[in-house]
Amino acid sequence: MRKIIFITALAMLVNSPIFAQQFQKGTSAVNLGIGFGTALSGLGTGRPAISGSIEHGLWEAGPGVISLGGYVGNTGFRYKTESYTQKWNYTVVGARGAYHFHGFETLPQLDPYAGLMIGYNFASYSTTGGYDGPNSYGSGLGYSLFLGARWFFTDNIAAFAEIGYGVSVINAGVSFKF
Repeated sequence: MRKIIFITALAMLVNSPIFAQQFQKGTSAVNLGIGFGTALSGLGTGRPAISGSIEHGLWEAGPGVISLGGYVGNTGFRYKTESYTQKWNYTVVGARGAYHFHGFETLPQLDPYAGLMIGYNFASYSTTGGYDGPNSYGSGLGYSLFLGARWFFTDNIAAFAEIGYGVSVINAGVSFKF
């Protein structure tokens, strides 16, 4: 049933007229995404990363707009043997800025951007069953370069995808512009 509802909603969005404008000065956007792949840990089994970000267009710069905003993302991993279990949890919180390029006038529904995030990775670790080996996955300050794009289906709703180092390497989801 969920698949039918999703396909129907997607068909309505695809067949709707598109009046979207590119990201402008004064525009705000919220991204909600799911991430795949991470450089935070490679052990055991992990859950998909979830993230949210918000940004606001502040300055016009050449053929585009510079935005500033915030980011939060979370992921975790578990490694289990017969005698012990290890768990890692990572929450990344940061400030990010992006440049939204307006060079595609023939595709006003496309919003390509690139940016930089400076953030802090709050790492936590726990173990059960007596494991006392090394744990080198600590908290710390870091940065991320990212490259992304939004494709607006309506004036205010878009799909987005980003690549870059952060809580995940690839991040995709839905974006809301207001």
